[in-house]
Amino acid sequence: QVQLVESGGGLVQAGGSLRLSCAASGRAISNNAMGWFRQAPGKAREFVAAITWIGDGTFYADPVKGRFTISRDNAKNTVYLQMNNLKPEDTAVYYCAVRRFTVPSRTESGYDYWGQGTQVTVSS
Repeated sequence: QVQLVESGGGLVQAGGSLRLSCAASGRAISNNAMGWFRQAPGKAREFVAAITWIGDGTFYADPVKGRFTISRDNAKNTVYLQMNNLKPEDTAVYYCAVRRFTVPSRTESGYDYWGQGTQVTVSS
């Protein structure tokens, strides 16, 4: 079993940046694709970004393309989400998730373990 803990969320002004981290424990995630999702108040959880097991492929939702970057450090068992040029509509709880396969998925059901989430609030 894998435990995931997100960190790095907070309050930032529009145009600012944050870097989220997702630390895994329990076992290595070096053979697993990873994803970031978010859930805004009153809305369903949505896909944000995903990365292949060795980081050679990344995938993004259209609203964050060009602003967010997903990366991973398998030696540290950690995945990151660099968020630049943040907008108020990026306000949400951000979750990381691990998938048993090496290739990512854009759907929630494609992931097997989830973190508790970290709050990101962007003020206008």
